[in-house]
Amino acid sequence: MFTTRNDFRAVLDDIARGPSERPIETPQSTRISVDGHELLNFCANDYLGLANHPRVVAAAKSALDTYGFGMASVRFICGTQPPHLALERAISELLRTEATLLQSSCFDANGGIFAALLDERDAVISDELNHASIIDGIRLSKAVRYRYRTRDIDDLEVQLRRAARFRRRLVVTDGVFSMDGAQAPLAAICDLADRYAAMVMVDDSHGVGVLGATGAGTTEAAGMRNRVDIITGTLGKALGGASGGFVSGRTEIVEVLRRRSRPYVFSNAVPPVVVAGSLAALDVVKAGAVERQRLRENAKSFRRSMIEAGFDVLPGDHPIIPVMFGDAAVADRMSAALFGHGIHAVAFTHPVVPPGAARIRIQLSAAHTDGEIACCVAAFVRARRDIAADAHTGTVDE
Repeated sequence: MFTTRNDFRAVLDDIARGPSERPIETPQSTRISVDGHELLNFCANDYLGLANHPRVVAAAKSALDTYGFGMASVRFICGTQPPHLALERAISELLRTEATLLQSSCFDANGGIFAALLDERDAVISDELNHASIIDGIRLSKAVRYRYRTRDIDDLEVQLRRAARFRRRLVVTDGVFSMDGAQAPLAAICDLADRYAAMVMVDDSHGVGVLGATGAGTTEAAGMRNRVDIITGTLGKALGGASGGFVSGRTEIVEVLRRRSRPYVFSNAVPPVVVAGSLAALDVVKAGAVERQRLRENAKSFRRSMIEAGFDVLPGDHPIIPVMFGDAAVADRMSAALFGHGIHAVAFTHPVVPPGAARIRIQLSAAHTDGEIACCVAAFVRARRDIAADAHTGTVDE
């Protein structure tokens, strides 16, 4: 045999230890049960509280009776039902794009774009903090990659100049960067792309449903709805929190992907239950101005209270709120202490974030109450006190 168990044990030893996966025993919500502990949940992507929303659940149950459990086929063979087409239209209506293509995940959506649209004659200019799915998708293509410093328009222009000799130039950025909660400067990116005859692609997984007057995401919030060529996103966050993703944009681009995107052509269609639940979630999003306002208020309240309590919080106004600790061991101990005080909040350390930038990423939901937010802040204060006491007594090193 070429490999043994010991080979992979050695691989495991080389991988930085991360937090263990803790199964939650309840539906996704602001209040969950984990290992028999009742916790307030502050680390889900369920920004609008739709993962267990009664309308979403009812629509999903109805779809089981009408359309069955799974498609057992890719879309072009026998994997398309009327709800698939309806969901694609509904996403296009929300984003005000010409066409939309459902994918099994946004990871697959991003993974299939670059090789389908670009070759060695083309270049991709990518923000250095873009999601792993974008990085992997670019690697699967023959296009030349240029990276620019995150959200740095001057450096983006330098890279566009370097890429001027290529046939097609595609600037790609996250709409909201998942580890920081920072938003891409889309207006400046689109202006620069126009000057250099480049296309623009935005992965708006953390923006759609959350940002903009109608929940259309960062393109709407930045006033760039008609200037972004390709938008990708997920159904697994604000839009119901299940699974599935999409590519949305100009008809010609979407139709090329329908025929060439390998994750689309060779993957089963999104299950009917997910499609139906996502359609119901979109209806809530369209009428969800109150929920989005509540989400903004919750994020502002938590951010203000944590700063007043002396924590290092990255600036911004998105419901992704990183509480910075720097040292990975401290972040891990804080997460464990928070668990003990009834808060579920996970530490992020290298390689997920850069060395020395360990953090606990708090994610607010419109479903969080003022009392739950106050409990979370109080738990952070108590956890910090616990860790300081342990350090003073030497418990940490024992």
